[in-house]
Amino acid sequence: MAETNYWLFKCNVKYDKFDDLLAKDNGIDGWSGVRNARARNIMRDEIKVGDQALFYHTSARKREVVGTVTVVRAAYPDPTAWQEGSKFYDPKTDPQNPTWLRVDIQADLEFARPVTLREIKANPHPALQDMMLVQPGNRLSIQPVSKAAWDVIVALGMGG
Repeated sequence: MAETNYWLFKCNVKYDKFDDLLAKDNGIDGWSGVRNARARNIMRDEIKVGDQALFYHTSARKREVVGTVTVVRAAYPDPTAWQEGSKFYDPKTDPQNPTWLRVDIQADLEFARPVTLREIKANPHPALQDMMLVQPGNRLSIQPVSKAAWDVIVALGMGG
């Protein structure tokens, strides 16, 4: 069995919220709207079924991890890219040769309390200080997370 990888998925609360995912049938939905080539390549080449991700809300006012998800379907073409009227529509992508991908995720754990970016940055644990999330200028919507950082953030989110 392949080793589980850990990730952080940034979701703009204007479009996606953890509560919306929890409300879906079986807590499963497609994670759409990734429009960065590097993040798309990570999704295509590195993320696999069974991987775990921290669900991170981001907006002008909120920057916080609110729960965890599991990848339940590997990368496949993101149909929102060629759906006119979709917030993620991209007229340059072709359904026969799609540019953009998505994965399906399932809600796992809703945190008892959000773990804010400010809290992560202030925490002295070395695993948190090494996260891409706290590095200046890093805005990538998919980021690898070490198992140690995962464990610390989940513990904090569950009140530890």
